[in-house]
Amino acid sequence: MHLGLINSAWLGTAVDTARGIELTKQIGFDSIDIFADPLEITAQERRLIRKTCTAADLPVVAVVCCALGIADFNKPVRDFHVLRAKRYLDLGYELEAKNMLLVVGEYIWQQEVIQPADQWKWAVEHVRDLAGYAHGLGLELAIELEPFTLSIVNSIERMDRFLQDIDHPAARANVDISHLALVHDNADRIAQLASRIAHVHLSDCDGKKHGDLPPGRGTVDFPPYLKALKSAGFNGTISIELEYSPEPEKIVDWVREAYQSTDKMMRALGIR
Repeated sequence: MHLGLINSAWLGTAVDTARGIELTKQIGFDSIDIFADPLEITAQERRLIRKTCTAADLPVVAVVCCALGIADFNKPVRDFHVLRAKRYLDLGYELEAKNMLLVVGEYIWQQEVIQPADQWKWAVEHVRDLAGYAHGLGLELAIELEPFTLSIVNSIERMDRFLQDIDHPAARANVDISHLALVHDNADRIAQLASRIAHVHLSDCDGKKHGDLPPGRGTVDFPPYLKALKSAGFNGTISIELEYSPEPEKIVDWVREAYQSTDKMMRALGIR
């Protein structure tokens, strides 16, 4: 397996886009995931990302898209989020990524006004559309399992059902290990997604709420999950997710700590 970093680690710090890419390589990561909105960044920034990654010999594995309105009850809102997600896929194609990490979002109004079944149906229909578009570009969708109570996909069981309902080979799962720990899905449940995992996220948490901490600062027991991923046939990229560090002036140390602890753990398990 390879070890990557989502460049959102540098958000809110003095480290700019190009320097963040360079530091990612210098610290030792094999790859990078790009969190940048194609409707917001300029043509110059797109070229900067591409050229800096090429110069650093740091391949882009994923672009990261949060399409939280894809199951909205207003069709124009859903249509916009689908169109926006397709622009992310275009960016991924331009950067020669392997997949687009997709966050689908949550049920609204505590599932009390709009029927949950309708929101699920809209999410399935639109993600199937995106999967077809991704397939045409030679990319996959990596759908993230979110740990929040109202998240549309918030357990391995629901991920399994979501992928079955979409029924498209380009629609696959992202496994975020800390999210599994937060929803109390044990490592052995990963086998349910065998051959359908496109990407993995790794960060730590306190076991109670979402954290994005460097591994070792929280309570997640990573080895059983990593072993289960290997047993499930996954041999792709594990990307460390660190966002909004409480000490932005120490972000380089924060990222280096995460790299070193994860690299040590992966090597001890014989998966890197």
